[in-house]
Amino acid sequence: VIELSSVFGQLLKSAGIILKAGERQNEIAVDGAIFQKKLHQALRKHPSYPQVVEEFITGLESHIENRDQFRNCLLPCVPVQNQEASNAVHSYCESLIKLVGSDGLNLPRLIVNQLKWLDRIVNSKELLSTIMQMICVSPLSIQHDIITSLPEILEDAQHSEVARELSSLLKEKTELTVPILDALSSLNLDLGLLSEVRQSIMVTVAAVQVEDLPVVVKFILLAKTYTLQVISDLRKKLDLDSFVSLPQIQASQSKLRNQPQASQVNVNQDCIKLLFEVIKSAIKFQKTILEGWIKLLCNQVLFYFHKVLDLIVLFLIYATNSKIKKQIERMLRNKIRSGCLREQLLRSAFRYHPLVMRDLFPAILSLAEVFVHSADSCIVSFGSYMYKQAFTAFDVYCQQEIVGALVTHACGGNSEEVDVALDMLTDLVSLHTSSVVPYGVFLKSILDYMDNLSPQQIRKLFHILSVLAFSQGHRSSHIQDDIHMVIRKQLSSTIPKYRRIGIIGALTMVGSMAAKRHNKGHPVQPCSITSLLELVYSSCGQIPQALALYYDELANLIQKGNMDLQILVGYITDDLYCVVKDFEEDFVTDLVPIEDRYFRKLKALYCLEDEESEATIAINLLPLVSQSYLNKHENEVTAKSKEKRIVSPVCLSPFFRLLRLCISELNSGNLEDIDALLVCPLYLTNLEVGGKLDSLSKEEREFLCTLLFHALNWFHEVVNAFCRQNDAEIKGRVLARLQNITELQSLLEKVLAASPGYTPPLANFDSETVEGMPINNTVGTTKKKNKVSEVILNNLFVAELSLQLGSTSVFPLQDSPGKESRTSLIPLQSYSAYFRELDLEVFNILHCGLLTKSILDTEMHTKTREIVQIGPAELLFLLEDLCRKLEHVLIPAPAKRAPFLKGKGKRNAGFSHLCQRTSQEVIERVVEFLKPLCNHMENMHNFFQALMAENHGVVDGPGVNIQEHQFMSSCYQHLLQIFRLLFAWSGFSQHENHSLLKSGLHVLTDRLKPGEKEFSLEDLLSHSFQYLLNFQHSVPNIYCALSLTQLLLVIAEKSVINLKHKEIGSITKYFLCQSWMQPNGTRQKGTQFNDALHTLFCIYMEHTDNVLKVQLEKLLQWNMAVRDFHILVNLVKVFDSRPVLSVCLKYGRLFVETFLKHGMPLLDYSFKKHREDVQSLLKTFQLSTRQLHHMCGHSKIHQDTGLTSHVPFLKKSLELFVYRVKAMLALNHCQEAFWVGVLKNRDLQVSKYRPKAPFCDL
Repeated sequence: VIELSSVFGQLLKSAGIILKAGERQNEIAVDGAIFQKKLHQALRKHPSYPQVVEEFITGLESHIENRDQFRNCLLPCVPVQNQEASNAVHSYCESLIKLVGSDGLNLPRLIVNQLKWLDRIVNSKELLSTIMQMICVSPLSIQHDIITSLPEILEDAQHSEVARELSSLLKEKTELTVPILDALSSLNLDLGLLSEVRQSIMVTVAAVQVEDLPVVVKFILLAKTYTLQVISDLRKKLDLDSFVSLPQIQASQSKLRNQPQASQVNVNQDCIKLLFEVIKSAIKFQKTILEGWIKLLCNQVLFYFHKVLDLIVLFLIYATNSKIKKQIERMLRNKIRSGCLREQLLRSAFRYHPLVMRDLFPAILSLAEVFVHSADSCIVSFGSYMYKQAFTAFDVYCQQEIVGALVTHACGGNSEEVDVALDMLTDLVSLHTSSVVPYGVFLKSILDYMDNLSPQQIRKLFHILSVLAFSQGHRSSHIQDDIHMVIRKQLSSTIPKYRRIGIIGALTMVGSMAAKRHNKGHPVQPCSITSLLELVYSSCGQIPQALALYYDELANLIQKGNMDLQILVGYITDDLYCVVKDFEEDFVTDLVPIEDRYFRKLKALYCLEDEESEATIAINLLPLVSQSYLNKHENEVTAKSKEKRIVSPVCLSPFFRLLRLCISELNSGNLEDIDALLVCPLYLTNLEVGGKLDSLSKEEREFLCTLLFHALNWFHEVVNAFCRQNDAEIKGRVLARLQNITELQSLLEKVLAASPGYTPPLANFDSETVEGMPINNTVGTTKKKNKVSEVILNNLFVAELSLQLGSTSVFPLQDSPGKESRTSLIPLQSYSAYFRELDLEVFNILHCGLLTKSILDTEMHTKTREIVQIGPAELLFLLEDLCRKLEHVLIPAPAKRAPFLKGKGKRNAGFSHLCQRTSQEVIERVVEFLKPLCNHMENMHNFFQALMAENHGVVDGPGVNIQEHQFMSSCYQHLLQIFRLLFAWSGFSQHENHSLLKSGLHVLTDRLKPGEKEFSLEDLLSHSFQYLLNFQHSVPNIYCALSLTQLLLVIAEKSVINLKHKEIGSITKYFLCQSWMQPNGTRQKGTQFNDALHTLFCIYMEHTDNVLKVQLEKLLQWNMAVRDFHILVNLVKVFDSRPVLSVCLKYGRLFVETFLKHGMPLLDYSFKKHREDVQSLLKTFQLSTRQLHHMCGHSKIHQDTGLTSHVPFLKKSLELFVYRVKAMLALNHCQEAFWVGVLKNRDLQVSKYRPKAPFCDL
């Protein structure tokens, strides 16, 4: 204790303070306020007041000359308490001293802190001047403390003066930017000064240290003088990637040997996190800032203008403002769809700013879920990428949430959503297997929802579970046990659906067990694979459909090329599963005379062997089909009891596919060992039925249909097998098999037309029997009354085909090629699920040239047989199949309309192999076919150009081969449709597919500018458009014209600069003005023709610059028509005979209905710009409708039943006219102009009669 005899010491002691020496704190016995009061009173009541004040100050100055005593005066006093409490307080004070400075003593900071608590400042101006002088001469750390304390030291009236001083200081010393901005943020500033300071700060944002960035941005985002330009400038200056990416690169280069570099990365990320917290706070609490960010980001329409900052700010807005979530979702969708936000941007956000993205995880998860529900493939892809990146970048908790969300998607029931979820899980399991294994229990729960999964989805699910089960050894043994249990349960089921699931799951599991990549890590014993195959084989050996599915699924595994060759060799050479031996025993027989003891007379057909050598084997098809008909009523239980397995023609094509893939895999694609199957004949029956179909019984016709279906499916698989061979002779024989297919299809169409209610044999076995069922036709060939139903059914099939090939872009031909006008034929498109699927590799045949009939007639005698060429019928067959494949893969399911009267079934029926490829893989293959497709389209162009030249510019000349013309027209139409489907793929909007788009466009450009290699995307689009535009003068019908127009629209829409409005308007006008003729000399007409014409006109209206003129011309035409109608109706007053009245009532109603259908839509859009003309037209038409109403009254007065029969329908049309006019006025916001009155009933002479029911008039 320091005992002072001075006035200073005595007054302090009497007021309650005990001064301590050394490191002990001064003690105070009373409250601080009481101490001040006591000291104040002691000074005032002192006898020597006011001199005592100077003595007191002198004593204080003397006391603080000692450093320790000065420090104790600056530190807070310790309350006088007991010993225990005193020790605790002393410990607290020591800790406080250590916090104040690193050495426990920071006197400048303590002095500045004392200035904050001054009760009264005598001379504030002098204090401010002194402080600013101290700032100029003090070290940097002291300057920082003084500046940040200024708002608490000075009075409010001095804020403007302080702000000006600090603004000047800011320009001189940039190192004081942070404390100055921190101080300015707490001052009440003048708006002009605030703007000036902010402008000077904005210039230096790019050079600010990352540690200082949050403070700088916080000051800039002050809402007092907010403008959109402020946010725009801030966005341009912030380069977040450089703050994080550069330290990461340096750390990776040094391989983390330099610890400061690694820590610098963490520091930078923490600072960036604080920066986004500042932005988040501004967005959340300042509406103007929120609206400014949204408006600014909406205005960014080009992808290279977008930054990671934009994406994170959108996530921040979505996370903090629930009221505008839908708006942000819509903005993100539009930017993703337009290519502004790309996956690369999202990847950078997760890579360089993981802490920020982790805080936004709930918003990211919610957005990803919304995007996955979208019908747009590019948006779904972006949502999937969000899931994957979040799983890779975040912690275990987030990974569990992501897996749970994907499992929810997979169990949701929506087919497209399930596919996306399973695809994402497949990617995660493949890339992050060990991270997904702990969540295997979640994935196993999807097994409970297998009833709702398609075959391809079941394959994906079992692939996911199998990879998890066999990738981690004993760690994932529980997953193996669960899968085995599920598969055994499904295989033992007597319900075909569950047995199929068991077969698909087991073979998918075999694929994971036998995959090449597993042999390095955790190899699976071959005996386990063999036992599983044996289990599957034994469960389906007596059921032909199940056995066929087993063959197909095993063939799929081999075709993927990921199966271990040792296991494959062991499988083929094993006695139990000897593929070659079993196929020979079951389906191949020697070509020798056979007794005529079958359902039909036996005959070997379609042999391709040369004359020098004779075929020695044949496919034993007819005997097998006959035997299957004899055994088709046999009970399955009886079949299972037999020791010998059943041989069914259903298994012929699947078994052959398995055989040729095994041989191809073992022999590196060489099929010489089985090439005899390409040329060998089939045991069929006499197929020259001609007009004998009516004489056959129903059972015989159905047997013939079954035989033809099996023969066609055999040829399909033969073409699939040998289309990859390069030998010219084999290529020729493959084309011969294609010709056999087209011949058999023509015959099958005739037989099907004579076989109502026939159900074909299955050809694709992974779906339900009812899936892909054709329409049960009831067409007869002998009764005249069935001709009407025959025409109706043909129209239904035509409508179904047009819907399957696209919306209104493809219309079937009026007369299909190769069909007689008097013979009723059933289109085979509705039976596509009952034919074996063609592989994409088959379309390599398109590289062969086109051989038309006219060329055959003149050059068939030449010896140039080495040139392998494809005929029009075979080309049409391939183009139709390729068009169906592209439509199935590239058009999203929600965008498709269900075919009319088509049975309920899966859309994947008949596309099982295709669905195992991604849309990108399909596009890549089709782009490879673009060159031959261009060749064929140019051949079509040349054909029709030459045809018109020979016939003096017309297509219906006397020498035109109608069948050939129809073949070529249909090929032309399908070629255009294939091009449109290809380039309309939504995936091209994604940045990673731009190179694929450029590859496709380069093929078209090369036809116009051969040899040149380097083109920009805009140049490629322009040249491709010009190349396709050259085909406009050779299109043979309006359907090809519409397809070409829509193809040009697709190309033009991909351009950002040149949308080709003028060219599209010109070509549509050319097509609309053309007189479309059929090759037989008649005009094209009908509903399909009118729809195509209407679509072309709509395109023309959208792309012409003279829309108003066209609209005015249409309005003028309707004005004249209504005026003529009014004159004719008024003439009835003079010529009021009964026949005239009947005609007026009948055709007056038709005119009113036509006006409602075609005239009123025109008035809807013409009302605003041609109001007077529209009003005049309606008034004239109203007079006519009023006269029609009088005719109705006249008919009732005379009670003429012949006339009154027209009255109800006419009155209904008149009432519709009233309400339609009201709707038009409402559309144009003129409801007040509509007035309804009661129209009096009168006769033709305008005489009143007693009304029975009032009628409205407007």
